[in-house]
Amino acid sequence: MATQLKPDANAATGLEGKVSKEEWQARLDLAACYRIFDHLGWSESIYNHISLKVPGEEDTFLINPFGLLYDEVTASNLVKIDVEGNNVGGSPYMVNKAGFTQHAYFHKHLGSRADAICHVHTTATMAVSSHKEGLLPTNFYACNFQDQIGYHDFEGVTVRAEEGERLVQNLGNHTILMLRNHGPVVMDKGIQGMFVKMWALQRACEIQVATLSQGEANIVPQEVVDVHQRDLHVMQSQGGAGVFDFEAWKRRVDKIDDSWRT
Repeated sequence: MATQLKPDANAATGLEGKVSKEEWQARLDLAACYRIFDHLGWSESIYNHISLKVPGEEDTFLINPFGLLYDEVTASNLVKIDVEGNNVGGSPYMVNKAGFTQHAYFHKHLGSRADAICHVHTTATMAVSSHKEGLLPTNFYACNFQDQIGYHDFEGVTVRAEEGERLVQNLGNHTILMLRNHGPVVMDKGIQGMFVKMWALQRACEIQVATLSQGEANIVPQEVVDVHQRDLHVMQSQGGAGVFDFEAWKRRVDKIDDSWRT
């Protein structure tokens, strides 16, 4: 799948000007996304993954080099692979087999609705994915997702290609799949939309965990949820879903460390 991992996070040669402008922009956006996730506390040591389809190419996507922390990811050291697992970008790094198996199947079979995908193990999202009822409409953010999440029973670490068909089947027409007892997979046609969806899901899960710790929750009626979801489109029309959010967080991580741009 890939060659030996180099221990130096800066080992990859700078790729600006050596790849298409579209690919370079995708690399910048994805590298920024890794830094944002890390800043928000959503990273899990060297594990988990965010992937992004390479614009203008068939069946190729970018993903993190396995063995690097999220704050070591840069635009140039992201690994470019195809949906069969071939390293097509000449990277010296390997990728996480679980990340490749899961993300490659989604990229291959779901089209543009899965151009940007993340999978995380945050405490709150794992807790809710381990709850018998999953995500409940108990708060503002949870109402965003009522009847818009698929659920997939835990089968162990996702390294077997044959599980991919069941993942897609259980996802259905949704863009969020809760892997029970494991964590969420969140996808969108763009990295900005995927990010803001993940941000809202994280907040929904954090609030649900806090709410249920107090006792019985106040469940929002379905008719109110329907109005809430209808009116969300008004907010999302202001600049596009997640665009302003993503750019704001890029500015934040830039102030901390702009090495992701290299």
